Amino acid sequence: MSGTDTILLFSYGTLQQEDVQVASFGRRLAGAADAMPGYRQDMLEITDPEVIRTSGKRFHPVVTESGNPADEVPGTLFEITPAELAAADAYEVSDYKRVSVRLKSGVDAWVYVKA
Repeated sequence: MSGTDTILLFSYGTLQQEDVQVASFGRRLAGAADAMPGYRQDMLEITDPEVIRTSGKRFHPVVTESGNPADEVPGTLFEITPAELAAADAYEVSDYKRVSVRLKSGVDAWVYVKA
C-alpha cells in the first residue's frame, strides 16, 4: 500500500463504472486488473431505486465462495480512502456484505460478497 490511509477495494461489478465512481466518490478511480480465486459470480436483482438510478442497472453481479480454487471472478483493484470506503458501504445494498479476500495477485482487499 502506498500510505497508511490507503485502503484496497476490489470490484467485479458496478463500482468499476465511471458514473458510479463519480456519484459515490466524487472522482474516477484508477485501478488495476485482478481476480478473486475460489469464487463464482451470479446476478442479483436490486430493488433500491437510488442504486438503480446511480448504476443504470436493475441486476448487479454478486459473488459467493465456490469451494473450487479453479473458479475465478475477474475485476479491478482500487486504492481508496477511508471516507470512500464508507461511501462504498453506503452504496451497497443489504444483499451484500464487505469481507477481506486474498486476490490472485496475493494482496488482501475489501470486496462485497453475497450477504
